[in-house]
Amino acid sequence: MKRLNSNPKQDGFRMPGEFEEHRGTYMIWPERPDNWRFGAKPAQKVFAQVANTIAKYEPVTMVVSYEQYANARHMLDPKVRVVEMSNNDSWMRDCGATFVVNDQGEIRGVDWYFNAWGGLVDGLYFPWDKDDAIAQKMCELEGCDSYRLPDFILEGGSIHVDGEGTVMTCAETLLRPESGRNVPNMTKEEIEKTLCDYLNCTKVLWVPEGIYNDETNGHIDNICNFVRPGEVVLAWTDDVNDPQYAISKKALEYLESETDAKGRKLKIHKMYTPKPILISKEESEGVDAVDGTLPRQEGDRLAASYVNYYTGNGFVALPIFNDPNDQKAIDLLKELYPDRVIEPIYAREILLGGGNIHCITQQVPKGNKKNV
Repeated sequence: MKRLNSNPKQDGFRMPGEFEEHRGTYMIWPERPDNWRFGAKPAQKVFAQVANTIAKYEPVTMVVSYEQYANARHMLDPKVRVVEMSNNDSWMRDCGATFVVNDQGEIRGVDWYFNAWGGLVDGLYFPWDKDDAIAQKMCELEGCDSYRLPDFILEGGSIHVDGEGTVMTCAETLLRPESGRNVPNMTKEEIEKTLCDYLNCTKVLWVPEGIYNDETNGHIDNICNFVRPGEVVLAWTDDVNDPQYAISKKALEYLESETDAKGRKLKIHKMYTPKPILISKEESEGVDAVDGTLPRQEGDRLAASYVNYYTGNGFVALPIFNDPNDQKAIDLLKELYPDRVIEPIYAREILLGGGNIHCITQQVPKGNKKNV
């Protein structure tokens, strides 16, 4: 498979919306004991549940280390393809390839540089070299050419697209030097141009901040998502004393003042967050303490949001938290996705690791395999 020197926009490729048809889904099996409690055994059960649920609707590939291969194969549905691959942790959304397609149905991968959410400035672990290599290996498995950006840092969870020219991201993630990404080496205009060239977009929406206390520096996939072109869900709380209120209010005001690439005003649906979720003593003590890795301390507030759901072929995989707002989230998605089955999954164990269902999945759009 070739590494290409052009870019998707030049070549007539675009990133489809997540709600468009998939060829399949990729995930990475968790095992890191300094991030996942009790050697990731509780998390593995939930990852398996997510993978087995998705596999009812579309093909799933689970990337697994040599040491965990047999265990993962035992826990996963036989329909799930298990592939041995080195990795540093299990956030496929962020380290995996972003796939683009053209009008002929060909597929290519975009291989951004991954530095564990901030590198030596604000990263969450070191090293991250195995994770940075995963995107190329995915493209090999999918039999497609790829574009490599060795000097542009991006995680898949920091972008959402509508498939019609609009990309949405958070200024907190990509425009602050403290986040350890591309600033101050690049200007806002240069960052916008790179996003537009490699996703084939014409408009960037800069939501100011992400969910309160999000250790990824405010990824968009935890606060706002495209339901379809021109329509979004936004994480929301009515509690003015919650720090999330001011963040969500700013996001709402910004989105109400903007239009998308087609000139449409956005239809915005408020998706209420669960009540604050804090790490318990037992959960904290189950995580190994290692220098260079973000600790999990008792009482820390987790970045819980229902917006971190995954949209696939005929289904939506929704994280729930045994919270009174679980049912509100389910009901809202049933209304917004009448042609898809809503699959609620109790996801506290994923949240304890720093993300949720959207963060651990990466879609491969339909395309076709004529270039394999």
